[in-house]
Amino acid sequence: MTTYAALLRGINVGGSRKLPMAELRTLMEDLGHTGVRTYLQSGQAVFTSGRGDEESLAAELAEAVARRFGFPVDVIVRDHAYLRAVAEACPFPAAELAGRQLHVTYYSAPVDAARFAEIDRTAYLPEEFRLGDRALYLYAPNGAGRSKLAEHLSRPRLNKGVIATSRNWNTVLKLVELTAQDA
Repeated sequence: MTTYAALLRGINVGGSRKLPMAELRTLMEDLGHTGVRTYLQSGQAVFTSGRGDEESLAAELAEAVARRFGFPVDVIVRDHAYLRAVAEACPFPAAELAGRQLHVTYYSAPVDAARFAEIDRTAYLPEEFRLGDRALYLYAPNGAGRSKLAEHLSRPRLNKGVIATSRNWNTVLKLVELTAQDA
C-alpha cells in the first residue's frame, strides 16, 4: 500500500465547480481507496492504494468526479516520497518566509526552462520562480493573489499540454505530513 495525495485543480474556489469534501471522500472510498482524508475545501485528498500508479490513479479519479458531479476536473496524484522531495528541494528560504509568500505549482509532467524563456524575470522582482522536479517554486512577497508573476505563470499558453495546480507552502508541508502518517 502506498500513501498518495490527490490534488484537484480549481475545486471550490468560485464558480460552479463545487465539490463537497465529504462526497469526495465517499467517491474515493467507492473506488477502493482506504484511509481517505481531505484537507481544507480546495481539493486535496490523502489516501492509500495498493494498485495503479500516479497517472492511472489521477485519471481514474478525474473520470469518477466527472461522472458523479457532472464537470471535468484535472487531477494530479503524487506519493509521499515525491511530496517530501519537493519540499526538501525548495530553493527559497522557506523557514524564513510566511506560508502565503511561497507557493509550489505541481505539474503532471516535467517542464523545462524553455517553456518560460519569454518571461523577463527582472521585470517581476522581487518576485521570483525556480523550476524543480515537475514543480515550480514561486516566491511572491505579497502573496500569490497580488502577484503579477503568478498571474503571468498561470497563462494557458505557458501550461499547454500539462496539468498545473498550485498550493501555498503551508499546504505543501501539510500534505507531506499527512502522507507520511502511513508511509
